[in-house]
Amino acid sequence: MVSGPAEALERELAVLLRRSRAINRETANSVHPDLEPEAYSLLVRLDDVGQARPSDLATFFGIGKPTLSRQVQLLERLGLVSREADPTDGRAVRLTLSPDGLEKVHAARAARRQRLHTRLEGWPEEDMTTLATLLHRLNTAI
Repeated sequence: MVSGPAEALERELAVLLRRSRAINRETANSVHPDLEPEAYSLLVRLDDVGQARPSDLATFFGIGKPTLSRQVQLLERLGLVSREADPTDGRAVRLTLSPDGLEKVHAARAARRQRLHTRLEGWPEEDMTTLATLLHRLNTAI
């Protein structure tokens, strides 16, 4: 039994996070059957920023460099990510999406947005805007 607004919020967030993990698994699988959801998140980040040093990705996601390295190796093996020398630091590399990676990530993101749009079809635009604003506020607070 939910006793107050904080408890109700916690319960709904737990449900949302479980469903989000399931959607991430499905989306990662649509890019490649061997792709892990965490590695898919790296692809999305690279799509958002264009290129990044591995250390910057590790910091952004709050993961260790060995974990990131393992995920990057998988992405390279699958042909989704390319490694280039960092022009500002000869010892460092920058990661970018390969042309195949870019195509697959864009297709997966478009399909994911379409599924969300379909599920929220009956929602008033004002409600969606309010929810997005509140989620942004929550994400900033967390």
